[in-house]
This record gives sequence, structure tokens and C-alpha cells, in this order.
Amino acid sequence: LATRLADTPPAARAAAPSPTPSPTTSLTVPVIYQRVAPSVVLVRTGHDLGTGVIVADNGTILTANHVIVSGGTITVTFADGTTSTATVAAANAKLDVAVLTPARLPRVVVPATLGGGADVGGSVVAIGNPLGLTDSVSAGVISGLDRTADTSNGKFSGLIQFDASVNPGSSGGPLLDVHGRVIGIVVSLATP
Repeated sequence: LATRLADTPPAARAAAPSPTPSPTTSLTVPVIYQRVAPSVVLVRTGHDLGTGVIVADNGTILTANHVIVSGGTITVTFADGTTSTATVAAANAKLDVAVLTPARLPRVVVPATLGGGADVGGSVVAIGNPLGLTDSVSAGVISGLDRTADTSNGKFSGLIQFDASVNPGSSGGPLLDVHGRVIGIVVSLATP
């Protein structure tokens, strides 16, 4: 399940660039991965592991709040291997979204593009670090919209349900549409 970016907190929207005009051609999963992977970061706090996505030229990162809520030092590792501590610029526990500001940036910052829409049956791609396996990609479709889920991190609503494979460590990673635009942030697994 992913939090819709249309529901992100104002601080996250203010830090993010405006969406660009909609591309007209759908991209393949490998092309989406090649475009967005440089924007994806590994987020670590103590024993907790998750994913984040760079959303602005200044290095602002969106992630799932539950990845960083335990406190302690937040460390982010960028796609080029650069490691930095990060601070929480904003957090919304109700939506399970947090905004991070890294202390140090990689030489080249590659922000992902925010925007796009979510339609049932639409194709999606998830990039993250499931089970610590960095730079993993999976693809699927949107199974439902405006879902509500009771999780170990609270009850969330307005979620995008999708069937692309995600596991612990994927939380905070981007959910992308067929144009490679971030439409949501992965926040939960649906389990029976």
C-alpha cells in the first residue's frame, strides 16, 4: 500500500518541485528504473531499514514516517554510495510520510518527478530496498484506491493498493506511474 502524494503534508509539497507536463508515451520498466534509481536512497535508523526518494534539487527526501520514527541517527546512502546523516524537516504520522534533509549531498543530485495520476488497473513500478536488497524493482498494477489499512504503525486511509512486490525495507520508496513519475510513497504491506 502507498500513501498518495496528493495527500502529503504541506511541508513536503512545498519542498517538492512542480510536476512537469505529462509525457504521452509509456515507458518500459527498465527505462523507468534507469531514470529513477539515481533518486532512490537507502534510509537507516539504528536497526530499522527503509527507502527514500529525492524530490528536489536541494536533496530533500520523502520517506515513510515509520522508518524514522524510532529516533536516533538517521543515515541515508545515495545511489552513488555517498553517505550522510539526515534530519527530519517534517513528518505526518497520520499519513506515514516524512521529509528528510541530508547534511551532505552526492556530487550529482537527481530528483524524481512528482505528479501523475492513479487509476485502478494502471501500471505501476516500485523501487526500493526490500529486505536490504538495494536497488530492487518490481512492477504491477493498481488494484484499488482510497483503501484503509490497520497496521502495526497505525490506521491509514486514502491509500493506493497495488500488487507490485514489496517487503520490509521497501517502505518509503517511490511508487511510480508508467511515465516514471512518483505517485505515492510505499508505507505498508497488505497481509491476511
